[in-house]
Amino acid sequence: MPGMILKEDIEKVRATADLYDIVSATVTLKPSGTGTYVGLCPFHDEKTPSFSVRPALGVWHCFGCGLGGDVFGYVEHQENVDFRDAVELLADRYHIELRYDQSNAKKEHTGSKRARLLEANEAAQEFFVSQLMTKDALAARKLLDGRNFSQADCQRFGCGYAPQGWDNLVRYLAGKGFTQQEMLDAGLARQGQHGVYDYFRGRVTWPIRDSTGRTLGFGARKLYEDDSISAKYINTPDTQLYRKNQVLYGIDMAKSAIVKKRQAVIVEGYTDVMAMHLAGIDTAIATCGTAFGAEHAKIVRRLIADDSLGAVQLVGPLKVEGQALSSRIVFTFDGDAAGQKAAIHAFGLDSAFSTQAFVAVADDNLDPCDLRIKRGNEAVRALIDHAEPLYDFVIKTAIGRFDTTYTTGQMGAVKAVAPLIAQIRDRSLLDLYSRKAVRQIGVDLDIMQREVRDARRKLRVRDEDAYAPKRRFAGNAGAAVEPRMEQGTNPYANPSARKALEHRDAAEQSYYRIDDAVFICEQQFMATLIQVPLAVDPTLFASLTLSSFMTPVFRTLFQAVAAAGGLPSADTPQGLWMHNLTKAGGPMLESVINELAVMPLPLPPSDTDAERASQQSQEGNVQLRKPTDDERRYASELIIRLLDTGIMRKIGADQRRMAQLPDGAEKIELLGQITKLETLRKDLQTRVFGNNVA
Repeated sequence: MPGMILKEDIEKVRATADLYDIVSATVTLKPSGTGTYVGLCPFHDEKTPSFSVRPALGVWHCFGCGLGGDVFGYVEHQENVDFRDAVELLADRYHIELRYDQSNAKKEHTGSKRARLLEANEAAQEFFVSQLMTKDALAARKLLDGRNFSQADCQRFGCGYAPQGWDNLVRYLAGKGFTQQEMLDAGLARQGQHGVYDYFRGRVTWPIRDSTGRTLGFGARKLYEDDSISAKYINTPDTQLYRKNQVLYGIDMAKSAIVKKRQAVIVEGYTDVMAMHLAGIDTAIATCGTAFGAEHAKIVRRLIADDSLGAVQLVGPLKVEGQALSSRIVFTFDGDAAGQKAAIHAFGLDSAFSTQAFVAVADDNLDPCDLRIKRGNEAVRALIDHAEPLYDFVIKTAIGRFDTTYTTGQMGAVKAVAPLIAQIRDRSLLDLYSRKAVRQIGVDLDIMQREVRDARRKLRVRDEDAYAPKRRFAGNAGAAVEPRMEQGTNPYANPSARKALEHRDAAEQSYYRIDDAVFICEQQFMATLIQVPLAVDPTLFASLTLSSFMTPVFRTLFQAVAAAGGLPSADTPQGLWMHNLTKAGGPMLESVINELAVMPLPLPPSDTDAERASQQSQEGNVQLRKPTDDERRYASELIIRLLDTGIMRKIGADQRRMAQLPDGAEKIELLGQITKLETLRKDLQTRVFGNNVA
C-alpha cells in the first residue's frame, strides 16, 4: 500500500475542492443568507430542509441529524469511504497528483481502490462503445435501429455492445493495466473454473452513471437465444460503486432539468429513458433492475425539494397563470397486473413523496418507447401532460376489479380499497379519498370510514398532516425534532440516527435554558470568530480570559481556539483555519464548530462571500477573506460586551468581599480597585459604542 499522503497535498486538495459543486451533485441547494445554502439532508430522511452548506468556509452541517464537517467529511459520508479514500477521490476529480511518504510503505498504484474501479468502468464503457459499429454487433444495431434510435442517439446515451466470447473485455482491461481483482470488484468479470471471464457477453449495453457522470455500472439486454443467462436484462451486481436501490439510469442527463423544473418522470427501462428524452421529456430516469423504492425517492426528492410558502407545506399540485408550479413525479407504469403492482408499491412510499406522484398509462398499455415508435414524439409528451394522481389511479384500479352493480361486488371493492386509503398518512386527505371512493362504489360513507379506521389501526399507520405548519426546531436546545426510534432498532449503528436521538433528548429536557443575553452574545462572538476571524481585533481578543465566558461549551471552545494557536494570520488558507480549529476542538466540539460556521450572522451581505466560489476554482488556495467594516465593528462590540460582563462579575465579587470587611486600609484598597475597574469598563464601552454610554 502507498504511504501516508503528504500533508501539503491534502491541503492542496482541500483548497481546490469546491464544496458547493460536490454537494449540489446530489442535493438541490437554495440560497439562505450570506454565502449559505440549504437543502434536504442526504444522510437522513427529512421533509423540511435543515442541511446547511457554507462553501466560502468549506463547511456543512445538518441541524436535523447533527452531522457536519469539511469537504472530506462530506465525501466520506456520501461515498462510505475513509478519509484517505476521500482525499484520493477528490484528487482524482480535480486532477491533482498526490505524493506519498515512502519511508515505511510501498506504493502499488496511484488512486484509491474506489477510484480504480471508476477508471475500470470508464475503460469498459470505451470498449463497449468501440464495439457497437463492428461487424459482430449487427444484432445490436438492428435492435436499436428498430426502436428508432439513430447512430447519433446511441452515441448520446452511450449505447455499446459487449461481444460474444469469454474474455474480450478482460483482455482489454488487462492491457490497460487493471488487475483481475479490480475487474471482479467492479462487477465487470466473474471467476470461473478456468479463470476470469466477462460478465457482459453478447448484449447491448448502457452505462449507468451517477449525477456527476461517473460510470458506476452497466445494464445490458439479451440479443441471442443461446445466451447462457436467460434474463432479458442484467445489471452490474452490487459493488462498492453500484447499489441497485441507489442508482437511477439517466440521472446524469436529467439532473439539471429535474432541478430546474422540479419534476421527474420515472420510466421502467433504458430504451424508455431514451425515447422520453428524444421526445422532449428531459426529466426522465429509470431504476435499474429493481422497483422504485424509498432510497430512490430520497434521491429524487433531494433534487426536486418540497414546495413551501411561509409556514405552510404546499404538497399538492399548484398552478400560476395556468402553469404547473409544484413538485411533480410522474410514473409511466404499464396498465397490466405488473404495472398495477408497481403503482401500489410506489403508493406505499412516504407521504411527502406520494402526494406529489402521478401515473401516466397509455390507452393500449404501450411503454414510452413503443408509444414513440407507433405514434411519435407528440404522443409521448401528451402521455406525461395527462398523468393522473397516483392515489386516484391506485384507488380507481382497485375498485375497477369489481362489478359494483352487485352488493357483493360493492363490499368487495370496499374491502379492497379501504386498506389502500388507510395507508395515506396525511389525515387531511383521508376523508376526501374516502368520499371519492364511495361515490365510485355506490355505498354509504360511514361503511368506508369504518373499514378505513379498522385497517389503519391494524396497519399502525402514523398520522401526518402535510398541510400543517412545519416547525424546524422545538424545545430550547435548537435541535430539529425527529421521529422516535422504532422499537428494536439500533440507533448507535447509524451516526445520523444516533445524533438525531441525542438532539431530541436535548430538545425535550426542561432543566437547562439557553435563550438569554449572555448565551446569545457568547454564541454570536464564537460564530463571528469562526466565520470571519480577521474581523476580531487582536488586542481586544488578548484581553479575553476563560472567565469571560459562562456557557460551558463556549468556555471549552475558547480553550480550543488557544490550542489551535489563537487567531490565525492573514495568509492562513480558509480551509486550514477550519481544519486546525476542528482538530484542536476534537470530536466533542466538531459539531459545535460546524454549526457555528453555517449560522447566519446579523450583518449585511458581503460581496466577497459571493465571489469566493469562483476565486476558489480559479486560484485554488483561498486565504481568509478580509472583513468588512460592519464585521469588524460587530466583532468588537461582542468582545466589549464579553469583557464588560467579565469586569462586572469581578466588581460584583469585590463588592461582596468589601461588604464583609471592617473599615480600614484593606477596604480602602479594594474600593480603589473597584473604581479602576469601573473606569476601565467605561473606557471599553466608549471605545466601541461612542459617547452614548451613561
